[in-house]
Amino acid sequence: MKAFWQKTRKTLIASVLTVTAGVTSLQAMAEQTYNWRFSNLYSRGTAYGEVYENFAKNIETMSNGRIKIQMLYAGEGVGESGVLGAVKSGLVQMGAIFQPSHAGEIPFGVVEIGLPGTTADATKLSALFHEQGWEPVLQKAYNQQGVEWVEAYFQPAVYVITKKPVNSVEDFKGMKIRAPGAYGKFFRELGASPVALSWNEIYTSLATGVIDGAVGSNLIDHRDGNHVEVAKYMYRLPVAGAQAMPIIVNKKVWDSLPADLQAIVKTAGARHAEEQLDKSSVWVNKAVSEMEAKGLQWSPEPSDADKAAWHAAAEKVWAEYAQGDKVSAELIKIMEGTDAAK
Repeated sequence: MKAFWQKTRKTLIASVLTVTAGVTSLQAMAEQTYNWRFSNLYSRGTAYGEVYENFAKNIETMSNGRIKIQMLYAGEGVGESGVLGAVKSGLVQMGAIFQPSHAGEIPFGVVEIGLPGTTADATKLSALFHEQGWEPVLQKAYNQQGVEWVEAYFQPAVYVITKKPVNSVEDFKGMKIRAPGAYGKFFRELGASPVALSWNEIYTSLATGVIDGAVGSNLIDHRDGNHVEVAKYMYRLPVAGAQAMPIIVNKKVWDSLPADLQAIVKTAGARHAEEQLDKSSVWVNKAVSEMEAKGLQWSPEPSDADKAAWHAAAEKVWAEYAQGDKVSAELIKIMEGTDAAK
């Protein structure tokens, strides 16, 4: 996976050098400074917030200060559900979005982030985006929304934690599971009842029996929410193998950039994706160790029948989303012909 991102960066850096070599006056280019506001999904001082900071710093450094970026952290002026609109309107020039929060505007984003049952192999996921056809489809779809799709970055797999042991998929029947969006549709196929709750409601709802289990964004979220204090069982199969989220830029702002600066932002985006993946892997391992020290127990290895039932439920969700809009249908058709669907 690291080799993939290194190859991507080398290609983009070569583009930067080629474009720059063709410019007759570097001084004239340097006269234009672009001041951007970047709205991200994490709070100031968090580990993921620091990764976004590094992304912004890389753009400033690689552009020799021609692009200057003001960071806006979660809750600082733009809420999670307002990031897409803020970028589209130009209130902020760049944003990191959580697609399910904008499902009404970009229904295909729910497919992009990762449907249940998709691969846990980040190399296969990267190939799906960059080599097997997702990137141009998404680029066109986001352009129609007035934004430029810069790069996708990947966060770890999504798991469900429960109050009682789950030894078979049959055990999910009748359970109340906090599972938003596509995850909720997936658990309904397994006989559970999906419940819509915000992340900060999970702990209390598990403790009081309002829900029997919960899906988090990743295992780090379960650790940070102290969910293991009130639910000690984790099912071994991931609900979704990973989450893919994009960096977007206002389209008019993007089109106003010289080609060399566009290449620099793309290169920084590839570097950001690599850092997200590398650090997330370390953080997840640490989170799992800490939860296991507090009593977390994993389910037994699923049987072949359980794996088949799990995948069959996922395929039903894929079929439902494929009927929702043309972009989703195109993305799912591409995915079904690749290793990312396995």
